[in-house]
Amino acid sequence: MASRTTAATGVALGVLGAAQWLGVRAPRNARPGVALTATAALLGVARAAGLGRDDLGLAPSRLRAGARLGGAPAALVGVGYAAGAALPTTRALFADRRAARTLPGALRQALVDVPLGTVLLEETGFRAVLPALLRERCGTAGADALAAALFGLWHVVPSGALAEANPALARASGGGARPGRAATAAGNVVVTAAGGALFGLLRRRSGSLLAPALTHTALNAFGYLAAYAVRRAGAPSRPR
Repeated sequence: MASRTTAATGVALGVLGAAQWLGVRAPRNARPGVALTATAALLGVARAAGLGRDDLGLAPSRLRAGARLGGAPAALVGVGYAAGAALPTTRALFADRRAARTLPGALRQALVDVPLGTVLLEETGFRAVLPALLRERCGTAGADALAAALFGLWHVVPSGALAEANPALARASGGGARPGRAATAAGNVVVTAAGGALFGLLRRRSGSLLAPALTHTALNAFGYLAAYAVRRAGAPSRPR
């Protein structure tokens, strides 16, 4: 069994690596398809390794608990983003050039690109399949910690665009300085690993993948909507 889970872990990491390689090179409209295909492959790996719905947080009986524990922080994220985008002192943090310039585009990012192109794959990989595969060898706490660290490292490549896309946020992560690419990547890894640990806690406490998925979706989707609102309000793209 240990050899099977070790092999399955390697395959799962390979699927995630291939998905990221394809995702950054595929046209934006094709990225949800890449993520859906990779998600299906990860679930196939989990099934071949003998994992069931309970192991992955996919049991229907835990959906209510997942909605309850994930819905509350998701709502808080929405309130916090609305306040941050409205306040002059924090508005520049939401002036992100990756956000769409039109309302239909922003809604597509929030309702399609985030849940299907980002959250589904990342939650399946880093909060369901990898922790379940690692649990036998590392224990529950160790598996969650390692999955969170891998989740942070997963964001090294996307962090490359942060300094250009959102200068104010990059400055904030660098303590007010103008961070280089390496410093930005390091800061992004730390922040996302911490986020991964929080998502893992929600997954463990609720027994459902829905809890971290709701919070994760809120963090990304509301971010795009807040960026669109700031752009519409005429916020400068670079802080003075």
